[in-house]
Amino acid sequence: MAVSDDSVSNENEGVDEAGWDLEPGDESAPLVEAVGRLVRFCREQAGMRVADFAQVMGYGEDMIRKLERGVRIPRVEFLDRADDVLNAGGHLRAFREDVEKAQYPKKVRDLKKKEDMAVELQLYSNHNIHGLLQTPEYARALLGTWRPAYSQGELERMLAGRMARKSIFEREPAPELSFVQEEVTLRRPVGGTMVLRRQLEHMLEVAQLPYVELQVMPTACASHPGTGGRIQVLKFADGSGAGRMDDDFGGRPVDSPRQLRVLELRYGIIRAQALTPEESLAFIEQVLGET
Repeated sequence: MAVSDDSVSNENEGVDEAGWDLEPGDESAPLVEAVGRLVRFCREQAGMRVADFAQVMGYGEDMIRKLERGVRIPRVEFLDRADDVLNAGGHLRAFREDVEKAQYPKKVRDLKKKEDMAVELQLYSNHNIHGLLQTPEYARALLGTWRPAYSQGELERMLAGRMARKSIFEREPAPELSFVQEEVTLRRPVGGTMVLRRQLEHMLEVAQLPYVELQVMPTACASHPGTGGRIQVLKFADGSGAGRMDDDFGGRPVDSPRQLRVLELRYGIIRAQALTPEESLAFIEQVLGET
């Protein structure tokens, strides 16, 4: 579900768009290095110098060398184009899925891995609409507010990773998803009025899924245990779980039964104090009408 990018052949953007540097300690390093060696092998077999290959691909020579050394994660679009340019017979394209996973930031990969294993997710958001509910336009605008600001390449990488997590809605069997959103998150015009309107419409669409329960916590509810920040509880098929809360346990992920009981207790109270799913949908429709 990565965001498409048609800038592969753009010479002005090549340095930024070819891929991303590996993070220290990234377990994807062996894969990226192997792909880099294969790119070099295919280039040499095609009788192309680095300069020639770089010119055809629309990148600088230094970028190609970084990709071939395996210190830069290539975009999947790069592999597709390189496969055609070098007549690689699909050998480069075969790594498309693996490289697509490696391109997301490590913390996003780790989170997505846990979300993919979960059979139930309980998610409370108090300052922004939850990432699994975000449209690409809303997510891009939101990521653009962070400081220090992301470079264009970093922003695209973060956006692609966030959108990839939304594959959870396509799983079979689907997990049970419970969202509680603070009212303020529905009213803050991140990205402008039209972006917010489309975001609210998207939430109404997602809420129709049989395995999704979406609730709104009214601002008028002055006392509830979500004042410490976001809560996330994931439950797995073997009975284990994982979770975190912004203002507790140092903000770190936890998995002990005692700590999970604390998070589940808080989420249960929040869920009970929030508007019912039916009331919540009516509320979102009301906000949409006011926007």
